[in-house]
Amino acid sequence: MTEPIRILLIDDHTLLRESLVRYLEAEPTLQVAGDCATVDEAQVILDQFAVDVILLDYDLGEHVGTELLPWLHTAHPATRVLMLTAGMSHAAMVGALHAGVCDVVLKQTGTRGLLEAIERAASGKSWWSPGTLLALKRTRTVPKAGSTTRELTPRQRVVLRGILDGLSNKEIAGRLDVSETSIKASIQELFSKAGVRSRSQLVRVTLERFASTWLQDEA
Repeated sequence: MTEPIRILLIDDHTLLRESLVRYLEAEPTLQVAGDCATVDEAQVILDQFAVDVILLDYDLGEHVGTELLPWLHTAHPATRVLMLTAGMSHAAMVGALHAGVCDVVLKQTGTRGLLEAIERAASGKSWWSPGTLLALKRTRTVPKAGSTTRELTPRQRVVLRGILDGLSNKEIAGRLDVSETSIKASIQELFSKAGVRSRSQLVRVTLERFASTWLQDEA
């Protein structure tokens, strides 16, 4: 008998999370290893239970789900991640795929579509949903396995300058006239490119390794 796919669900919306847990537990091919609302809680669960696939919400209140990825790649590299979201920018979606997410699944997706995405992720198959492919087409970039680009976009440069100036996410969002969620996504993209997990690490690595490129336009 084939072992069930072990799932961890990370979502800060309690009602949605509980509903999804009930659906997942009703599937004979799936087993819910745990559910939680934060990245910190997820790390505790992952260190206690074996998990095959993580269903990871993108917007976790003050944080974004991609904050889990750098630690996960080191501590549990075999665990596959599906980003489950109500919506995210195309740039954030591509950034998540570059960071190692298998696919981005919208919460509006039907349950059968979600189950198919889980099964494909667990089997290690490379497959992107129509929404993901559309985002990649619009940004004209397809992430290649094991590769990332160090070049910053104009927005990432502004966000990085805001971090170096000691601004909060809200203040940087005001400078760019965008949402705080968008700023959080840009910061995670910067973390991924720098290979860090925190603002302080980003500042240090920027000054030590990328000052000549990322700050080349700074007077």
